[in-house]
Amino acid sequence: MTLYLSVILLALAWAAITGSFTLPNILFGVLIGGVTLYLVRAHIGSLRSFVRAGKALSLVILFFKELILSAWRVAILVVSPKMDLKPGIFAYPLTVDRDFEITLLANLITLTPGTLSVDVSDDKRTLFVHAIDCSDPDATRRDIAEGFERKIMEAFR
Repeated sequence: MTLYLSVILLALAWAAITGSFTLPNILFGVLIGGVTLYLVRAHIGSLRSFVRAGKALSLVILFFKELILSAWRVAILVVSPKMDLKPGIFAYPLTVDRDFEITLLANLITLTPGTLSVDVSDDKRTLFVHAIDCSDPDATRRDIAEGFERKIMEAFR
């Protein structure tokens, strides 16, 4: 019974997200919900799935915290009369090795104001990052390693 209820709730969530409560769209939501639950059936209800969800939520919270702090720092830099900036590109040695994790890390860095992921080396061991203020690249590397990268590894391994 809970399986059917879960599929119905996912279908209604799909309809709410798409903004269309037509019968074909709800049936498509049922299809998507059923396939989704089939794919994650081994993880549903296990304690590990709840722990992983909590760690993923922790990553989201860290992202929003970094987003606010970085936006504040960039705003202060922009309005200050003397822009003492040293923009540059630095190499960040990756600990994450899966394509999904590298992509997520690169996107989180890019979405944070003041930094931009430029490229990943061919061997997927180095991420090149542009920073608006690259005066202390070691501190920035340390912040990425102890922040986003650590949280990504906690959430997805």
